Amino acid sequence: MFAVLSIALPIFFILFFFTLRSSRRAVYLLDFCCYKPAGEAQKCSKELVMERSRLYGNFTEETLGFMDKISDRSGLGQSTYLPEALLREPPSPSMGEARREAEAVVFGAVDQLLAAAGVKGEELAILVVNCSVFNVVPCLSDMVVNRYKLRDGAVSYNLSGMGCGAGLCAIGLAEQLLQVHRNSYALVVSTENITQNAYMGNDRSMVLLNCLFRVGGAAVLLSNRPSDLASSKYQLIHTVRSHTASSDRSYECIFQQEDGEGRVGVTITKDLMAVAIHAIKANVTSLGRVVLPLSEQILYLSNCALRRLRVADIQPYVPKFKSAFDHFFPHVGGKPVLDELERSLGFSGTQMEACRMTLYRFGNTSSSSVWYELAYAEAKGRIKRGDRVWQIAFGSGFKCSSAVWRATRTVDRERKNPWSDEIDQFPVDPQQVVGSFPYYFEPSE
Repeated sequence: MFAVLSIALPIFFILFFFTLRSSRRAVYLLDFCCYKPAGEAQKCSKELVMERSRLYGNFTEETLGFMDKISDRSGLGQSTYLPEALLREPPSPSMGEARREAEAVVFGAVDQLLAAAGVKGEELAILVVNCSVFNVVPCLSDMVVNRYKLRDGAVSYNLSGMGCGAGLCAIGLAEQLLQVHRNSYALVVSTENITQNAYMGNDRSMVLLNCLFRVGGAAVLLSNRPSDLASSKYQLIHTVRSHTASSDRSYECIFQQEDGEGRVGVTITKDLMAVAIHAIKANVTSLGRVVLPLSEQILYLSNCALRRLRVADIQPYVPKFKSAFDHFFPHVGGKPVLDELERSLGFSGTQMEACRMTLYRFGNTSSSSVWYELAYAEAKGRIKRGDRVWQIAFGSGFKCSSAVWRATRTVDRERKNPWSDEIDQFPVDPQQVVGSFPYYFEPSE
């Protein structure tokens, strides 16, 4: 009897597990849109950024020289976007201007998305908006509810302070809500706000963000309605989130605070790279258990066992994640992080093309950057039916999130894509970086 139970119980729990998994509602991505300012008014070159910083900032010559060095080695091109308020003479970074930036980005992306999908505001059952450092009353999700007249019963969330990884956290939240609300649409809006968050002091640990972050945002429409499979672009397969904020080193490596003169900025400490790689490894380890081919999992586990037993001087085995995915879209962050990801995960220059071109063309748009990358691949005509897509984003906290999608159809070039009118100009060969990137800093005193 005991022998029968010892065999039957594991089989029962395995079948129960797969029954639970199969009962989860499928989540489809119907479409997404990325914001791109119209015309040339908000375009800014490196020289223009430095000119405005010299004329209207409170920077010393040493700080300006440091910013110039960062800009030359950042990987950003000459046509990224800044808010209109920061390009005026003199700049006018007021609350009203910050709200206007938010409205332009959010409404610009959502207007285009809903029009393309043929969905009205009152049809949306779920809304998740994320913006890290701009928090107003009423909040940004209220702004969307008011503009698009969502019904009273709609569920809305406003995520703040979660950094560049918040966009995929929002996707994970929307996925969970879609397991509860049947036959529903969910709108996810990811953005950041630059107008009031440019740092105007001389703490080197804070000026980095001025050189990397630019205007951007994305709106994503999800559905759990079975009838939407045919019209969808992707099906959401997995979301995995890792959080390391219990470690003081992780918690403090990106920190908004005042400098010694009372100017508010975001400190980036010398621990950033180590913390980011640790969080990414934790996330990748969890993800690998559900996406890697069995052969790769066996090789990885065997390597871990041999190293633990110290059978020989064996180097750690890095699973071939490129065997599990057709497309890889990491948050652009900055050039050093992309270089390390390319090296440690074994991706090729071609597989890293979308993220490097996004950094070059749009800069670091925070939580929306992974959507500009996916838009790049779509504009290039590279997304084919059945392709597996991996997005991974990381940010303050420190947190790291992954989303895995499967293309439900081949995606043609589309005019609403932010790359459409210039995609044939890419890829470009960004300026070759000479010397190390000054990415590590001491905490602000």
